Amino acid sequence: MTAPLATSCAEPVPVLCEALLHRFEAPGPRYTSYPTADRFVEAFGPNDLLRALAQRARGATVGGPAPLSLYVHIPFCESVCYYCACNKIITKRHERAAPYLAQLDTEIELIHGALGSAQPVTQLHLGGGSPTFLSDAELSQLMTSLRRAFRIAGNAELSIEVDPRTVVPTRLSHLRQLGFNRISFGVQDFDPQVQEAVHRIQSYASVRELMESARALRFESINADLIYGLPMQTPATFARTVEQIGTLRPDRIALYAYAHLPQRFKPQRRIQAIDLPTPAQRIEMLGGAITGFLARGYGYIGMDHFALPNDSLAVAKRQGRLHRNFQGYSTQPDCDLIGLGVSAIGRVGATYYQNAKTLPEYEDALHQGQLPVVRGISLSRDDVVRRAVIMALMCQGRVEFESIELAHLIRMNEYFARELGELVAMQQAGLVEIEPHAIQVTAAGWYVVRAIAMVFDRHLQQDRLRERYSRVI
Repeated sequence: MTAPLATSCAEPVPVLCEALLHRFEAPGPRYTSYPTADRFVEAFGPNDLLRALAQRARGATVGGPAPLSLYVHIPFCESVCYYCACNKIITKRHERAAPYLAQLDTEIELIHGALGSAQPVTQLHLGGGSPTFLSDAELSQLMTSLRRAFRIAGNAELSIEVDPRTVVPTRLSHLRQLGFNRISFGVQDFDPQVQEAVHRIQSYASVRELMESARALRFESINADLIYGLPMQTPATFARTVEQIGTLRPDRIALYAYAHLPQRFKPQRRIQAIDLPTPAQRIEMLGGAITGFLARGYGYIGMDHFALPNDSLAVAKRQGRLHRNFQGYSTQPDCDLIGLGVSAIGRVGATYYQNAKTLPEYEDALHQGQLPVVRGISLSRDDVVRRAVIMALMCQGRVEFESIELAHLIRMNEYFARELGELVAMQQAGLVEIEPHAIQVTAAGWYVVRAIAMVFDRHLQQDRLRERYSRVI
């Protein structure tokens, strides 16, 4: 069985045979960071983050503060979706939001105190859980707290994840008034049998109404999330969902592979493995979706993202400005990211950090006047070099040796001699092209770009314990 893949409508459609898929498809990270979050250590704590923030504040006095990205995690959901692997709290008690917002306000003030003067913010994202669990008044309260501590630029990208079951058009209007200009709808699948199997019922008509309202409200970018590999899905049923999404024409589409890890995520234990599509069906769904989106004029951004040609994500890809952070692909420069809220992950300078994963632990730290950081990592020089290579592969599908060598004072052929040798097998399989001074991912190679990036992951190569990750397809 084969499945098509292309990076633009004008390119030939290559195929990836099942034998090659099984050869190179394996569990691996999504590389929203490098090193990946599972490499964070508990020896990294609040004081380490404070030092990184202080260093950033000192650096701002020289050339002015570099822009920031903000991520705020709202963990609450009214009902559980069986496929979900996010950090969440299932509750119908909306009164739980008020004390959480109070704790968020404390964390915001602690960060503000460490950074000093109001920092310029060019990107803000509210995720979860479900941010729209909050009432309109509570969302206003949160935005007021953020604007008090940070200077949100007039042209900043302000995005929010929306559960279509929790909003009506009037709520979208309120989000627009708060300054949000990008919105993401969690759709996953329109097939009723699939929706029942994952405990997430929402009609095509309701999503269509919300997207039409968002467009009328002039949201600059509308995203739809889809998942393939869910229980009860077939290539035929998912093709119908692809067709329906195509008629709605969101500006962006995120197409994720379902990762069945019931040993790690308790809600997934309600999904029977026998109901999941086969690997061959999954690759057929992926190939069909890619072909379908390209035929409707979407550009293939990379791995799991598509965008219409005029969307800023597509423009960034064409101009070589694409980046990757904990929310996926981004148009923003490789800037610091402040993660706020329970389980949130951030990056400041050459450090990554993560907040406490449970609400009691998060609240306890803030009650003591401490940042709720429980783990993180300070990057070594080797980490920084490898991050540059991995992110070039994941974002542009190409590594220019000269740019890496000049930035990090190394010789690629010497520093990565072993890794370049490992890539030969992938070159012979038609997944990469190793040029004298560059590495190029082929159109077929995008199927397994995570596997290509894994070659350069020193931490992963050392332990080979990959069962903690989802499969690359």
